[in-house]
Amino acid sequence: MIMMIKIKPLILLLVLSCTWVLTVATSDGAYPTISDCGMEELVPVRREVYGNGRIFDISHRFREDMPSWDSVDGLGQFLRLRNSIKNGSLANVSELKYLSVHSGTHVDAPGHVFDHYFDAGFDVDTLDLELLNGPALLVDVPRDKNITAEVMKSLNIPKGIRRVIFRTLNTDRRLMWKKEFDTSFAGLMKDGAEWLVENTDIKLIGIDYLSVAAYVEAIPSHLVLLEARDIILVESLKLDHIQPGIYSLHCLPLRLPGAEGSPARCILIK
Repeated sequence: MIMMIKIKPLILLLVLSCTWVLTVATSDGAYPTISDCGMEELVPVRREVYGNGRIFDISHRFREDMPSWDSVDGLGQFLRLRNSIKNGSLANVSELKYLSVHSGTHVDAPGHVFDHYFDAGFDVDTLDLELLNGPALLVDVPRDKNITAEVMKSLNIPKGIRRVIFRTLNTDRRLMWKKEFDTSFAGLMKDGAEWLVENTDIKLIGIDYLSVAAYVEAIPSHLVLLEARDIILVESLKLDHIQPGIYSLHCLPLRLPGAEGSPARCILIK
């Protein structure tokens, strides 16, 4: 026995219309656009500024062509989809592979350059969260030189300032947007690091490339800064379009026991 089902022309037209929109949209992008059928268009919003210009994300997004220390090939493929809904899994599950903890925006712990600190467990899980969060001064560094003792003195950073973020020529040159590691980046020289330790109250240093220390004196400067275990280094900050001044800094590295560094999400709040 064959049953005859009557479908009103208007309903049939709506169904066919939605099917056509879904088919066309699927061929053009990763997500179907079916907003014409009364459903929300799936377009993720990625922001650098939140709260009507009050909050600034100063951490770099990870990407394969991001520079890596001493590499001409960038980070390479470090993220892959291990389980996929499209391939029959119940959920999408990605994994990170072979990613240095000193990649992108990250922090250094004392064990980074002192092996006895590394063995003793002075890792990122021991870093002071109170120091990683609080008022911070963002300063512009003279663009024609590294951060020497002379430059540190000329910045006139007041006593009592505990967190300082240095914006240098690295930002102007957009070095973090170049795939190849660039040894000519600006950073602290050893005498600049010594002057900072001896003459300021700074306990957190942020900078706009892969190292707070200039390449020519990378290890000597790190040794000066991390020897007392009371200074935290935050590297590879994204400081484009942010004005010098006082902000509230919030920087949270991953809790990685045994790791001498960790990727971090850092924001500034006016």
